[in-house]
Amino acid sequence: MSATTTLDESYERCRVLNKRYGTTYYWSTYLLPRVKRHHVHALYAFCRYADDIVDDLGPSSVAERSAALASFGDRFFADVAAGSSSDPVLKAVVHTVRAFDIDVDCFRRFLRSMAMDLTVTSYESWDDLLLYMDGSAAVIGEMMLPVLEPFDLAAALPHARDLGNAFQLTNFLRDVSEDLDLGRVYLPQEDVRKFDASAALERRVVTPEFVDLMRFEIDRARALYASADMGVGMLPPASARCISGARALYSQILDRIEAASYDVFSSRASVLTWRKLGVAARMVRPSR
Repeated sequence: MSATTTLDESYERCRVLNKRYGTTYYWSTYLLPRVKRHHVHALYAFCRYADDIVDDLGPSSVAERSAALASFGDRFFADVAAGSSSDPVLKAVVHTVRAFDIDVDCFRRFLRSMAMDLTVTSYESWDDLLLYMDGSAAVIGEMMLPVLEPFDLAAALPHARDLGNAFQLTNFLRDVSEDLDLGRVYLPQEDVRKFDASAALERRVVTPEFVDLMRFEIDRARALYASADMGVGMLPPASARCISGARALYSQILDRIEAASYDVFSSRASVLTWRKLGVAARMVRPSR
């Protein structure tokens, strides 16, 4: 950690993190005016920073990860209150939060859900999962809205939350196998039982029951995307292009899962980079 990191260097570090780990979001930011892109990178970097504490601290114990996450949160909130940070990532995040007056409670809820990942391995119902997703997904839409500058923030808010949840549910469906490796299941247990898909998950095989479960959850994700689409018209053109681009790209993951006959165990469904660039290029329009 360097106390001499400049703000530009901090934003650049955030951009690199976004490009390395969140390519769909990264390419979508190119549909935003240059003056706003770095703020999106900063918000992504905050989330990535916290996620790495939970999942990428090697053999560290739950207690050690919990302490590290709490320390990270304490540092962030203190820096926001002070108005600046010397941390090479948080310097940019704090600047973005202050520049757009983003509610810091969003970050508390996000960190709460990250802490849940340390001890909670499954969710009984969709409502239970939504409580987790409030902090892991819906709140990301809330963080982003001030940067996107909707015409009516209150009216756009529920649609932004639904987009965050749609992205998160898409991730859950794509990453079933990876999450099992971590000892987690993000598909509601009541749904797993409803479709009698427990054995398929345990054995990691695609059965007719597992296909029915995946179809059900994909329909749920698409309903969330449909709600999110209603909010696009509430955004200025550049912001609308960015969100439409991210939505178009991310929802294609569902198409890829279907094209693979719902086999999320053998390979990871993804959208190729050239497709991402193609979607971005089609959405670019001259600024007015």
